[in-house]
Amino acid sequence: MFGTRPSPAAAYAQVSLESAVRSADPHRLVLLLFEGAATAMSMAKLHMQNNQIAERGANISKAIDIIANGLRASLNIEEGGELAERLAALYDYIVQRLLWANMKVDVVALDECMGLLGEIHSAWAEIAPGKESAA
Repeated sequence: MFGTRPSPAAAYAQVSLESAVRSADPHRLVLLLFEGAATAMSMAKLHMQNNQIAERGANISKAIDIIANGLRASLNIEEGGELAERLAALYDYIVQRLLWANMKVDVVALDECMGLLGEIHSAWAEIAPGKESAA
């Protein structure tokens, strides 16, 4: 009648995420985007393996949204130069492969996207501000 209420654990997780986003610096926000995309792709793979079409599509769409409207949109092409252009092209490629993976139910393409994004995520984590001074 009034819709479903989220579980207490889900509500806590949402509040925790919102708090992390509000208090994060720009570098941490990008890390959160990577983590969100990775989670969505992992869930899509699980749903793909269980033949849950709607859930698979919803999670792939979420990953695409994070990559295209979060990660790609956060690039500064003018200041980032060739590196930013290459990242933009790679994000576009990942989005296209995710669309393919969803359309063709292609777990190999989904794994490829997860691997590519994982490599960029690892590199981004390595350049954390203050990491050099801690070493």
